[in-house]
Amino acid sequence: MTRSSKSTKTTRKKYSEEYRKDALALAVKVGVSVAAKQLGLHPSQIYGWRSKAKLHQSRGDAERELATENARLKRQLAEQAEELAILKKAAAYFAKSLK
Repeated sequence: MTRSSKSTKTTRKKYSEEYRKDALALAVKVGVSVAAKQLGLHPSQIYGWRSKAKLHQSRGDAERELATENARLKRQLAEQAEELAILKKAAAYFAKSLK
């Protein structure tokens, strides 16, 4: 067996983000296999796009939760710093009166 000297390189077609979103919306409406046939895609492409979209969305949710928790902790830290400053002033005041 001999191989031909030509290499058969196939280029992957790149789809825009908007096209992917539209394809996923269509897949939700009519089903993945029907949407894939209508768009001339393999169903695994749509499943892959859907997985990546869910992963991206879950990362966004996690970031929002972390930002909320960070804001809560900053407020708590500010409150405790204020309480500590008041206690220091009170301790200094009472230390003066004992002398």
